[in-house]
Amino acid sequence: MSPRSISVLLGATTLLALTTAIGGCGETASTSSFKGESHNVAQAISDLQTDVTAREQKKLCQRDLAASVTTALTQAGGGCQAALKNQLLQIDATNLTIQSIAVSGKHATARIKSTFAGKSRVSTMTLVKEGGGWKVATLSR
Repeated sequence: MSPRSISVLLGATTLLALTTAIGGCGETASTSSFKGESHNVAQAISDLQTDVTAREQKKLCQRDLAASVTTALTQAGGGCQAALKNQLLQIDATNLTIQSIAVSGKHATARIKSTFAGKSRVSTMTLVKEGGGWKVATLSR
């Protein structure tokens, strides 16, 4: 994966997967409508939002992003945390809603509606179960 595609992936992931409320207070995606393993996936997305909003590069690299993503960032030079630092500085206010989640074994797909600068977009986020927890692997539009 080239450094540009990593940047695009992470920029899209962080931009579409995180939200800050008016006035700078953090808000997380609702997980209440999901049950069982789908709830665990929704919680992982909510945790990702929280960590992006708080600009917690270390938590993002260790807890939220799949090993394939962190490995690609490390190979691109500078490491995962350094790559995320620049991406996190570019995030402004966004809004995110988890529309649906499908779980199949150690893989999950979440349909996410995001609003950024007044524009809505529906994306698909894939997550993988690693080390007992769900981690974000990709985001596509």
